[in-house]
Amino acid sequence: MDMLKLAALDAEDLKVIAAHAQDAVGKVGDIVWRPAERRLTIELNRYVWEKAGGHGKERRRSLLHFARVEAVKSAHIRRDFPDAVVSLLTIRFEGDDDDPSGRIFLEFAGGGSLRLDVECIEASLTDLGAAWSTDHQPTHDLA
Repeated sequence: MDMLKLAALDAEDLKVIAAHAQDAVGKVGDIVWRPAERRLTIELNRYVWEKAGGHGKERRRSLLHFARVEAVKSAHIRRDFPDAVVSLLTIRFEGDDDDPSGRIFLEFAGGGSLRLDVECIEASLTDLGAAWSTDHQPTHDLA
């Protein structure tokens, strides 16, 4: 089994996680903010982009984890619909070069987003189990 386990401690590392998590889908109810622990987790079914070139189309259940989170704000994500599906488009960081704190943005299809105010970047993406086949590879209109 080719299980993925990535960690990010800076903006460049976070770009690698973003590339692997692009087009992951999950439910709103699988977004868990634990303020007392200062962490946010999201269980997702990620598209296995690293195999898309030749060995078929797969998805894997994965955990996206952010630590040292001071606050979370959401826009256009209906927490009162926990079974609603979200599709992650990208993850990006905004901050000053000389300060490790900043904001991590998770942007979803349809205009939903999460903003994480972080003390510093401390994130991970970990596969939780075996892959399964899918007939659909995500595509994006470039218009």
